[in-house]
Amino acid sequence: MTQSDPDDGGVASPARARIGDAVRARLNRNPMVSRIDTPHIDIYGRHDFLSATECAHLRRLIDAEAQPSTLFSGGENPDYRTSHSCHLNPWEPTVVAVSDRICALTGLDHDSGETLQGQRYTVGQEYKVHCDYFPPAAHYWQAMRRSGGQRCWTAMIYLSPVGAGGETHFPHCEFMVPPCEGMLLIWNNLDRHGAPNPMSVHAALPVETGTKYVVTKWFRERRWTPSA
Repeated sequence: MTQSDPDDGGVASPARARIGDAVRARLNRNPMVSRIDTPHIDIYGRHDFLSATECAHLRRLIDAEAQPSTLFSGGENPDYRTSHSCHLNPWEPTVVAVSDRICALTGLDHDSGETLQGQRYTVGQEYKVHCDYFPPAAHYWQAMRRSGGQRCWTAMIYLSPVGAGGETHFPHCEFMVPPCEGMLLIWNNLDRHGAPNPMSVHAALPVETGTKYVVTKWFRERRWTPSA
């Protein structure tokens, strides 16, 4: 494929760049949203995005459904991703409300958002350094291209305080974000040209004390069709 091919998820794309520009402009205008100071990625935080009651309800939903986490490529890995996770019922009222609120904040189309995923990390559990965008060389890229294309933005909400550990670490940007109940962390997995940004790789560091709960919603460049 040539560099101008819009179906190649690994190169610059004006369409994907426009998505990034629109979300960045919208977040920059919002006085409740703070940009994290780094030249390498577009990343923002919004404190008190969810109430304590909403966080507690989502934790109960996760506890009821969570199974050992798998890697996107398939299979369990006892060393790389050791949490428990689940896809939350997209018609559950709180899940609907949270998804709608994320879309309203970012301006992203609800149809481009994947199902809200819940994750739970107990003491010692982690998710080592990984990317949220799809590497075009991966065996699953063609299926992902048909089901909505490249993952652009990640929206993650911390649902619990953690006594120690559990930070979200961006190693190439040299900073980490500690869990804070109700806080939304949102970042662009692509660069300003719409190509996958290696600087966006991140890790969930091991929990040292307590239990870490989060929900995550990923947005595609086009309408997400999970049945594809």
